[in-house]
Amino acid sequence: MVLGANNYGKAEVRLVHVRRATPTHELTDLTVSVALAGDLAETHLTGDNANVLPTDTQKNTVYAFARAGIGEVEAFGLALARHFVDSQPTIGTARIDVEQHDWRRLGPHSFARVGEGTRTAAVTYDGSQAWVVSGVSDLVLMNTTDSAFTGFIRDPYTTLADADDRILATAVNAAWRHRRSEADWAASYAGARTALTEAFVGTRSLSLQQTLYAMGSAVLEARPEVVEVRLSLPNRHHFLVDLTPFELDNPGEVFYAADRPYGLIEGTVLADGAPPAGLAWALAR
Repeated sequence: MVLGANNYGKAEVRLVHVRRATPTHELTDLTVSVALAGDLAETHLTGDNANVLPTDTQKNTVYAFARAGIGEVEAFGLALARHFVDSQPTIGTARIDVEQHDWRRLGPHSFARVGEGTRTAAVTYDGSQAWVVSGVSDLVLMNTTDSAFTGFIRDPYTTLADADDRILATAVNAAWRHRRSEADWAASYAGARTALTEAFVGTRSLSLQQTLYAMGSAVLEARPEVVEVRLSLPNRHHFLVDLTPFELDNPGEVFYAADRPYGLIEGTVLADGAPPAGLAWALAR
């Protein structure tokens, strides 16, 4: 028996930063996860922890780095990843996953939590090269028309009828890989998110797969710094309710929103000639 690939770290460190430099406070709410890999065989094989940076230390490092301010989540993740690898001889690779939770301003120091998709960033660094993946999770979108699903395979177990006009709803989980580890992160995120949503709105969908490809392509066309888009789109089914037992018609107005089971459509769209992904998706949680 031999030890295979392994990593360890501190998951889901909750961090809230309040910038008080002016009477109008700035609020940043993050969940940060750390994953480290390197010369860690002995702790697995013999219990010798001489090469192990405690996960509690990793948590404390996240808080200490926040003291200087957060900035864009990609930049914060890069700073942490480089610190863990460059300061620890036994650590060869670090990945930092960040989720940013949005709050809407109500006043100079008052906020309300909002839930229109969570901004994400994943940074991997191996001591010489860094890879940055930005994204958004649980961005709930719906088209109430301009969606169909027809012409699919039928076998003895098929009961689904063709749908020429249906509701299309999903909770977008998207991640996009950057060509380099330096960019205008705020503009890149805003542009990619806009491209995703505009493609969803503007696509006459004959399948959720077609919509996925249109969304990924739109990001690549709008943001030249992005070379790869990965999408996971659960199909949040809406079924027309039969109202005939109540002697009522239902001209596509009353639906049952089912939470499970659901179709799950996943795929990747790559820019032509995209550089290799390297460790961009390594140590993924």
